[in-house]
Amino acid sequence: MTTAINSPITPSPSSANRWRTLMRHVVVVITAAALVYAFSLVHGQWSPMHRWNRAFGDAAVLLLALTMTLGAAPRIFRVCARWLPWRRELGIYSVALAMVHTVIILDGWVEWNLIRLFGFEYHPFDLRYVMLQHGFGLANAIGILALGIGFILLITSNDRAVRTLGAASWKTVQMTALVFWALVVAHTAYFLYAHFLSFHRATPDPNPLQLPFAFLVLVVVALRAAAFLTAIRGRPRKEPI
Repeated sequence: MTTAINSPITPSPSSANRWRTLMRHVVVVITAAALVYAFSLVHGQWSPMHRWNRAFGDAAVLLLALTMTLGAAPRIFRVCARWLPWRRELGIYSVALAMVHTVIILDGWVEWNLIRLFGFEYHPFDLRYVMLQHGFGLANAIGILALGIGFILLITSNDRAVRTLGAASWKTVQMTALVFWALVVAHTAYFLYAHFLSFHRATPDPNPLQLPFAFLVLVVVALRAAAFLTAIRGRPRKEPI
């Protein structure tokens, strides 16, 4: 008597993969929610709008850092290869958190007046908008560019996109994650270290995440550099003709 491959007793490989994917989504969603809550406690001294926009932004940066780390770590530590499939879900929810972060800023900070997002404020005496915060505008322009790239990565982070684009084209699109990471670091660094240095703005207490952020960026850069060097060393040398 034979047993059908796809019998209820023995799940098919495809159904097992779907189950594992679903579990990764659930775990990452729960982790993301916990991170947002934890960061909201760190920023509890701020107004609700700033508290939550910072909490969602910080959680997005941490998930993205984990994504970038998992892309490099298996080349150095083979044991990390088992965690490689988690990159997709971590990246997806990193962008999702960044989108929530953006909506909170648009609604609560600039009140959907997009020109204010780029550092302009209405001057009641000149009766026009004038540039008041150059760094603020540039940092937000960088953030919007990053979000655009992140959205492209988000909608192509699935098997259907791989089949539609083809493996080579899909990989080229996904390589823009490096640009996404660099832009996110620049955007975050401005608000962590420079935004409140202006002489006409009250200076709050230093953000307690300044040192952890710097350490996180250094770890990601070091891991990716080490992975790059490892890949170069592992390439077969061409014999001289």
